[in-house]
Parts: sequence; structure tokens; C-alpha cells
Amino acid sequence: MKIAFPIKRRIILSTLLLLLTVTQLFAQTDPWIIKADKIDSSNYYGITAANGIIGLVSSPEPFKLKNVVLAGTYDLYKGRVNNFLNSFNLLNMSLWIDGEAVDAKSVSNFKQQLDMQKAAFTTVFDYQDRASVSYTYYSLRQLPFCVLMDVRITAQKDLTIDAANIIETTDALKSVNKYHDKINSPQGMIELLTSTAQSPTGKLLLCSSTNIMFAENDTQKPQLIYDGDVHLMKFSRSIKAGETFSFCIVGSSISSAFTKDPLNEAERLTIFARLEGRDRLIQGHEKAWANLWKSDIQIEGDEQSQQDIHSMLYHLYSFAREGSSFAPSPMGLSGLGYNGHVFWDFDVWMFPVYLVLQPEIAKSLIDYRFERLDAAKRNALSHGFKGAMYPWESALTGEEETPVFALTGPFEHHITGCVALAVWNYYCVTKDKTWLKEKGWPILSATADFWVSRVGQNESGKYDIKNVVCADEWAENVDNNAFTNAVAKANLQYATVTAKLLGIKANPDWEKVAKNIPTLKMPDGVTSEHATYKGAKIKQADVNLLAYPLTEITDVDQIKKDLEYYSKKVPYSDTPAMTQAIFSLLNARLGNSKESYKWFKDAYEPNLNPPFRVIAETKGGKNPYFVTGAGGVVQSVLMGFGGLNITDKGIVQVKSVLPENWKKLTITGVGLEKKTYVISR
Repeated sequence: MKIAFPIKRRIILSTLLLLLTVTQLFAQTDPWIIKADKIDSSNYYGITAANGIIGLVSSPEPFKLKNVVLAGTYDLYKGRVNNFLNSFNLLNMSLWIDGEAVDAKSVSNFKQQLDMQKAAFTTVFDYQDRASVSYTYYSLRQLPFCVLMDVRITAQKDLTIDAANIIETTDALKSVNKYHDKINSPQGMIELLTSTAQSPTGKLLLCSSTNIMFAENDTQKPQLIYDGDVHLMKFSRSIKAGETFSFCIVGSSISSAFTKDPLNEAERLTIFARLEGRDRLIQGHEKAWANLWKSDIQIEGDEQSQQDIHSMLYHLYSFAREGSSFAPSPMGLSGLGYNGHVFWDFDVWMFPVYLVLQPEIAKSLIDYRFERLDAAKRNALSHGFKGAMYPWESALTGEEETPVFALTGPFEHHITGCVALAVWNYYCVTKDKTWLKEKGWPILSATADFWVSRVGQNESGKYDIKNVVCADEWAENVDNNAFTNAVAKANLQYATVTAKLLGIKANPDWEKVAKNIPTLKMPDGVTSEHATYKGAKIKQADVNLLAYPLTEITDVDQIKKDLEYYSKKVPYSDTPAMTQAIFSLLNARLGNSKESYKWFKDAYEPNLNPPFRVIAETKGGKNPYFVTGAGGVVQSVLMGFGGLNITDKGIVQVKSVLPENWKKLTITGVGLEKKTYVISR
């Protein structure tokens, strides 16, 4: 039966439906842009714009950065091991409007956003009723040591601005020198503001150089004035009501970790960027990022998950680059967390994502381990072992950098097998036999020799690995840890197979030991985490890693049994994001859609911090950005929901399921062939 509404009621109903539609339209979560419209400076966690070398971390203050992190730049500072150092803060700026300073207290409608597709961070605000201001900064992808800030000021009334670019020195740096250089060019005089400083012990020289760049069609180019007392470059400009005035700050930052002459190189790079000009710099940057995003993950049916996965990929892409062999630390270039050291986080949690989606970057990153092989051999020798023993924490040289209070340094030996896993996986995906011979084989053979010297034969003829810190780091100095034993066995097998591939005689002990390293079971058939495990809570996945990324356990019933047991042993807090990611991945492969999605969300949503949803290591943690966790969660999508699997036959797809609310998952740009995989419900 048709019900006839009165006209007035129909109009009201139609209006409500229209308003509902409009509200839903504007409530949509943008897949590429993370917006912060309401900013609380007391509860603010910056997001990073980075290009694999320079990380620019945002601030809630106008024209400020929290810090500038420079890859590969380590020295002793506030401790006895090498730490990441903040570089010069080269994009900080001061602005005055009609003689009054612009700061957080004097602005309104302050908003920020990150465009992940273009890797551009933008801030907008109003200054009283006089001006609207916006600025966007870029860590230029095509120029690894260069940055750009694009500023636009629209006058609401006739006004005068004074603007100054200031190079600020961070507290770790010493022996600061300041320069003001003028360079003649076809485009006129280029004025450079340059600073140099030594790292805390003086072993490194850090340099930054900047230039203020005005639009070429500006007929009233301001005169730059250098102030040596506070080391700044400033100018004044009158702006008519309704007029928009724009300018840029372009600069570079580099250290002697990259070049023997960082002072001159910094100035050369700034001049180069200056003469490229604003438009070419931004176009080159956007083109480079468009090429990266050819390898993407597209989710239909879950807008927030789509944005979150883009954010994770964005950070992984931002913290590494082709041509650079500096492997990311757990916090990437977002700050100084974990001293910027490299752990198994890189080899197990980040590297597979690079390998599947950005194999060119993966090739550069695996060089980090190859270049430090000799240091790993010295580490083995000092501990009484043969071959190569990779350090738990590594920085510039590849020597052990773990603080002495942590037992992980001398005892968390599974890291050596993790390096071998990354090396073997790289060969499996690329089938690059030349690389395998020149770089893979030296690592695989030396790490296999380590394990042969590390094991001890027991009365039954099995080879025990005693006295280790587990992958579950709450279990210290135990015997026959499940993951350590399994990754050691895998390492020995990889070396044996590689020898055969290359026509080299393998050490017969590799195969002999591999066949006799035990995987322990509890009376109920559950795989035991270690020889004395009695059901304690665990920090993170350990046994479950034997099913993925290792293939030590392939029996479905055993995987289910271990998953059911250990997923109940993880406390709600204090566990890193990777744990739940592994539970999600395995459940997806087992066909458990609801459980998989539950663990997927639990892996990161409770760890998010405002206003940009940046991931901390643990639930309620305050140390973003935890790119290790991002790597684990992205793997739960690629290898869990997507079913991708790295095997000796390359990347293959195994059976898996999507979450019930996901209509389709599309993974583009996979492997060297840049394949596309589509998974639908």
C-alpha cells in the first residue's frame, strides 16, 4: 500500500535526506589526506615529511619544525653508544605582520594536513582579520639532501610583512660556524645562509645552507638583509588588500657521513635547487612520489583502513630510498627513538614490504648488511664463534651498539638468522644470481658458519642453542628458543641451497646441524617457546613466527593450535604492534575472517596518537612513528588478506580471506614485473 505524505512533510523529509547525504559526503575519510582541524599543542604528535635521508617532523607552532633528522648521522651523545643526531633546523621562520609577531597565540583557524600522495605537509591559518597564511614544506624526493618550504600570504587589508629564515642549532652540536655567501648567477645574486657544526665528539661535521627564493614574475622583489648576530636572512614587503605574495625557502642538509666536504657540498646543493626553481622542484618531487605510488594497496569498503594503510606505506616509503644503504631504525626518520639503531625490525618487519612493493629500494637497503659483514665477523670472533654474528643494535659501523644494561646485545642471536632470511628472500624474489654470488653468498655462508659454531651437541645427538634472549624478549637466557632455533635452521638450509645454485661446495656441517636442531613441544602438542617455558605471558609473537615468515611449521592443525594458545598469552598493553599483525596474517590464511580483522585493527588502532593517527610502539605508547609496527601491519594485508607469499619460486599467492566489510583488495606494482593482484569477496 502506498502511503501519501502531506506536501510539507515530504519537503521536510526530502530536506533531511539531503542533509544526511551531504553530511555523509563530507564525513568520508580521504584515502590520501590526513587532516588536523582541531589541534591541541599539549597533545600533539608530529608527522614526518621525509625522503629517505632528511626527516622533517611537524610542530603545532606556526613556521616551526619539531626536529630535522638526518639519516646515517650518529655520534656519542647522552650515553655510551652512538645516537641519531638532530641536524640544524633549517626551515624555521619568523613572521611579523605590521610589526607584530605571528605565533600560536595570535592566529586562528589553525589547520594542518599531510597529503601522502604528494608527500606535502601544509599549514594554514588566519592572522586576525588582516591576512590568511599557508605554507607547505617538502623533503624533496628527487634531491635527497634538499628541502623546500613554499609560503603564501594573502592580505585582507593593506599590510607590511617582515619575514626571516633562521638556521637553528640543536643542543647536541658544538663549534658552530656561520657563513653568509653571495653567488652570481644568470638569475641574479644568490644569497646563502649557511651553518656548520661538529657532532658531540667532533668526528662528524654537519652543514646546512638555505636561500630565500622569490617568484620570477615578482616586480617588487624584496631586498634580503643578513643579520650576523642571530644568523638570519630577512626581508620586508608591503602587500595590498586582496593580493597574494609568495616566496620559498630552499635548503640542504648534509654531514661528513656522506661526503668529505659537507660545507661546500651543502652550498652547491642549495644553489642547484635554487636554480631549478620552485615549479621544477615541486614537479620533480611529485613525479618521484607518483612513481613510488605505482606500488599501492587499495581497499574498497573500509575508508579508514584505506587511509591508515596509505599512512603506513607512506612512512615506509619516506624512511628509505633507492641508492641509499642506510636501513631504517624502528622510528625511521621521525625522531631519535632507539637511538636510530637498526634491529631485526628492518630485516623481518620492514624489508618484506620493500621487497614486494619496492624491490629497487630493497636492493639498496640490503647493502646495509653486506657493507657491515666484516664488523659482524669481528663480533663473532670476540664472542668465541666463527663466521659472522650480526649485532642486535647497529648504527653506522655495524659494531654492537646495544647499551650494556640490556642483555639483548650479547644474547639475542636470532638477529643473525634474520639477516640471512632477508638475504635469501631477496634472491627468491629477484633471481639475481650475480647478486647472490657477490653479496648474498658471503653473508649466507658466514652466518651459517656462525650457527655451526654456536650450537652444542647433546647426548641424543641433537644440536641445542643455549643461553639466548628469545624473540619474545621477556624470556632471557633460556635454551632452545623456538624462533632462534628455527631461523638458525633456515639460515643453514639457505646456505646449503645457495652453494648448490652457485656450484660451490657446501660445508657438510650446515646440513647436518640443520637436520638436528630441535623444535620443542609441550605435553599438549603446542610448540614450546623455549625449554623451560611454563605458560608465561609473552611480549610478542615468537612461536607463531615459525609459520610465517618462516616455514618451519606448515601443518595447518599445528599452526591453529599454536595460534590459539599464544594469542591468549599476549597482554593487552606492553606488546609491540607486530604481534597482533602476525595473528591477523595467520588467521587470514586459515580462513578466519572475523578473527583476522579483529587482530588487524588491534595491531595499530589502540597505538594511534593525535592529531595525525601516528603509530606508537605499544597501546598508549608515546613514541611515534613506529615504522616497525607499520611494516608488520602492511604485511598482514599483503601476505595475510592478499595471500602473497615469498617462496623459492618467487612471489606466489596462497589461499586467504578478506575481512567481511572489505569488498575488494587490489595490490599494484608487485615485484620486478610490477604485477597487480585483485582479491574480491
